[in-house]
Amino acid sequence: QVQLVESAGGLVQAGGSLRLSCAASGNIFSINGMGWYRQAPGRQRELVAAITGTGSTNYADSVKGRFTISRNNAKNTVTLQMNSLKPEDTAVYYCNAQYKSSWLNPTWGQGTQVTVSS
Repeated sequence: QVQLVESAGGLVQAGGSLRLSCAASGNIFSINGMGWYRQAPGRQRELVAAITGTGSTNYADSVKGRFTISRNNAKNTVTLQMNSLKPEDTAVYYCNAQYKSSWLNPTWGQGTQVTVSS
């Protein structure tokens, strides 16, 4: 299994930027894709961005052009650079790791709060 530790989120004004990092430890060679999800109060958890083991990326339409996901396989980290933040980006953000063995449930980080003020 893998453990995921996320960096602290924070409070930022609309239009600002924030960078989230997630460090993986444990059986990292079992990881396939990684990603970031978010959950706002009263809403379901949703995919923000994902990156495969070969570097292919996928973004939610609401963050395309503003957020960038990257992965450093040497450091076992995945980073989410968030620019032009909007109040609707306010949520708890979760790092996610999916395994090469598809029958294994994904691992989640503990979540980190991002608040964007208007």
